[in-house]
Amino acid sequence: METGRRRMDGIFTIIAGSEVCNARCPFCISKMTQPLGVPLGKPPEVNWRNFHKACHLAQVNGISTVLITGKGEPTLFPSQISDFLVAMNRYDFPLIELQTNGIMMAKKPKEYSQYLKDWYGCGGMTTIAVSIVHYEPEKNRQIYLPYQKDYIDLKALIEFLHGHGLSVRLTCTMLKGFIDSGEEVANLVSFARENKAEQLTIRPVNAPKEEASRNEEVGVLVRRDMMLAEDQIVDIKSMIAGRATLIRTLSYGAQIYDFGGQNLCLSNCLTVEGSSNYVRNFIFFQDGHIRTSWDLPGSIVL
Repeated sequence: METGRRRMDGIFTIIAGSEVCNARCPFCISKMTQPLGVPLGKPPEVNWRNFHKACHLAQVNGISTVLITGKGEPTLFPSQISDFLVAMNRYDFPLIELQTNGIMMAKKPKEYSQYLKDWYGCGGMTTIAVSIVHYEPEKNRQIYLPYQKDYIDLKALIEFLHGHGLSVRLTCTMLKGFIDSGEEVANLVSFARENKAEQLTIRPVNAPKEEASRNEEVGVLVRRDMMLAEDQIVDIKSMIAGRATLIRTLSYGAQIYDFGGQNLCLSNCLTVEGSSNYVRNFIFFQDGHIRTSWDLPGSIVL
């Protein structure tokens, strides 16, 4: 594995919490990928020895961005997020992000306000990445909260996070019938700009290969009903190329644009790349294992 001082666009990903989630996404990545030691229920004890090795491994590979996420919803277990942030302090990673569906923060702002203060302060967190599928509340409700009458107030959540000094990235999974055209992407960019989200990432939904899938029923559903057609992807890329300015292309192919003053990243859901000497992700699991892929158990590093 290549190491040294060369800067990478890779990410040091930390799995927090458990497979418990308060959303009901039909394309749930946890249902499509192997558990890899992450239980359903109480979060497992963290192998802190290996966690520090993982931090060091990320740093010697030039990785500057940490992403705290989960195979469920990590904010259901906020104390473990705090533990990870405290343990990382000695490494001084410049960018620390949290991926979340935002439901707990939106519904219990008083309870999570203190966590956010701590995460921003001594924890060094910089960005909250909020998962969405659309700019319309009803579309988001259909995917994340089909068992409830209303979706969260996304605009208010962005303001709430900004009020705690944190940047906001909207991370949109593009689905057929939702954000699936150049026009819809342009509308989403307008929403992000109007609500002052610092960054917007869009990526088409994907599914692991059948042999790597944990629940092939979900994979079949995604491939049959949710994945964008090639002509839809071409339309989106053509619209962006015609209306936005390319800033840079990351090592794994994602492209970052300035779209009328809005930061926009066009990415993908793959973790396995064609280059044999490039690692997009170092993924730390609480049991101490480090992998480079969500869906391939054999991608183990430690």
